Amino acid sequence: MIQNIVFDMGKVLTDYVPDAVCRHFIPDEAEIRKISNAVFVSPEWVLLDLGVVPEEEALRRIQERLDTEEEKTWAAQCFWHWHEYNMWPMEGMGDLVRRLKAAGYGIYLCSNASVRLPLCWKKVIPAAEMFDGILFSGPEKCMKPQKEIYERLFARFSLKPEECVFIDDQPLNIQGSEECGMKGYVYDGNREKLEMWLTEVLGREF
Repeated sequence: MIQNIVFDMGKVLTDYVPDAVCRHFIPDEAEIRKISNAVFVSPEWVLLDLGVVPEEEALRRIQERLDTEEEKTWAAQCFWHWHEYNMWPMEGMGDLVRRLKAAGYGIYLCSNASVRLPLCWKKVIPAAEMFDGILFSGPEKCMKPQKEIYERLFARFSLKPEECVFIDDQPLNIQGSEECGMKGYVYDGNREKLEMWLTEVLGREF
């Protein structure tokens, strides 16, 4: 019997647009593209999610690949302020979380996210007060779809994988969870379809 609902964060609970912070600081469209790619589509961004490089070192490496001091300044502004502009709650997900919690289910989060997220997640995750446990990849130094992060989730919060369902927007992450015994659902942004699936899997309305 399912007892717990585990959510991913980006594109499930929160929307995420890397360009948002770039558009706040940078006036030129070509430079927006360049800086967005340099910061958010970089090896360092993955290493930050893995928690294996300090933020200052990651930024230094990113800036080394840029051409001008102005670009390096923009990169720093976008790097240090991305969490203030790039994320916001997905419509209706807070209500869904609250209804699941009211129905008696444990509510958890398992997300690939850098060490900065533990400092600000309550500001961007809808119904944050409803969560029984939060696991971010950065502090754990492992990330989805590695089996280690799912096993860390189960051990940290005393969860049985067969009693959990996992909602993530990436098929590989769902494959990883199911290989660890936790049934999963690939979320495509259609909340009504997700709720129909949950009703079927839980065997009840909520």
